[in-house]
Amino acid sequence: MLTTETMPPIDEQLALIRRGAEEIIPEQELVDKLKLGRPLRVKAGFDPTAPDLHVGHTVLINKLRVFQQLGHEVIFLVGDFTARIGDPTGKNVTRQPLDEEQIKRNAATYQEQVFKILDPDLTRVVYNSEWLDHLGSAGLIKLAARYNVARMLERDDFDKRYKSGQSIAIHEFLYPLVQGYDSVALSADIELGGTDQKFNLLVGRHLQQQEGQTPQVVLTMPILEGLDGVQKMSKSLGNYIGVADPADEMFGKVMSISDELMWRYFELLSFLPADIVDGYREQAAGGQNPRDIKLDLAAELVDRFHGAGAGPRAREAFIARFSRGALPDEIPEIQLTAPDGGIRVANILRDAGLTQSTSESMRMVRQGAVKVDGERVEDPKRMISAGATHIFQVGKRRIARVTIN
Repeated sequence: MLTTETMPPIDEQLALIRRGAEEIIPEQELVDKLKLGRPLRVKAGFDPTAPDLHVGHTVLINKLRVFQQLGHEVIFLVGDFTARIGDPTGKNVTRQPLDEEQIKRNAATYQEQVFKILDPDLTRVVYNSEWLDHLGSAGLIKLAARYNVARMLERDDFDKRYKSGQSIAIHEFLYPLVQGYDSVALSADIELGGTDQKFNLLVGRHLQQQEGQTPQVVLTMPILEGLDGVQKMSKSLGNYIGVADPADEMFGKVMSISDELMWRYFELLSFLPADIVDGYREQAAGGQNPRDIKLDLAAELVDRFHGAGAGPRAREAFIARFSRGALPDEIPEIQLTAPDGGIRVANILRDAGLTQSTSESMRMVRQGAVKVDGERVEDPKRMISAGATHIFQVGKRRIARVTIN
């Protein structure tokens, strides 16, 4: 049991909790809770809307790990009930709910992936159907009576849709309420969520106060940008690093991010102490090639999701693919627009200035002179999806880092 004698000092805990966080609402209440000298109940909810997680999802899970290491009780909430409603957050149209079979299949993969970060023996896994199924229609009506429409329309996405005349289904108003009720059911001390979840998390505080509970502290984490460094990481945009990606593919994706974005990934994804990351920044400012630092980041992430030793092996394979230093220190950065969500390799080579024409592109592919992220391309008609960044090579000297928007 965590006590005031065995827990780290409050200032040390706060430094770790604050790292990378967007907001702590209100921070003084967090300090007061930490002074209680008991493990705090820290929850984060994840709707199983897809079978696999990407590293953008792990930003929250990484912060749960921090609380776990500090001795607090971590609650990983699988939103199997809320997934049936469909989270409207950030959507400009009504989101389609999933059926129960899809939810079960997706939820089954979540825990396996999450426990690559969290200690399964110290993690409490709960499903919100455990209490929401028993709430019943009468309970839902009573819950809906606790919030008014005017307050609900203060939510940014609802407000925009209402003002633009776009449809808002009544059941979407239930989502923030049932998510907030999760905090009541669990008597949560702290709830974590992305910045896009802030409204829902504050609803939890409101409902807890109505129930006579001490309201939870809300901690929001930033939304991680995808490989393009612009849009949020998303499988639908193709700019993601999947937790289940093969080791070499994961390593190559990390290496494809820009040098500037690398620091954002260090802040939100790396488990390295802050002073070591600061040391990396000093090395880069002193002339160290950022690519060498990025190799360490890629190896750390591959090790995490594929086991100890996988990172160094992926590093060696990556370097070998690029002929041990064949990449120049400075690579031209090119931005291209994909008209229909994707663009052919032959067209990319032409538009990036790596070849003079489509016909030359096709000829170079047939000659085996074209590589994408170190892998030889055999089909000039191969499509590259928008929302990602890749390194394209034609021969040994024509190289560009191309972002497809």
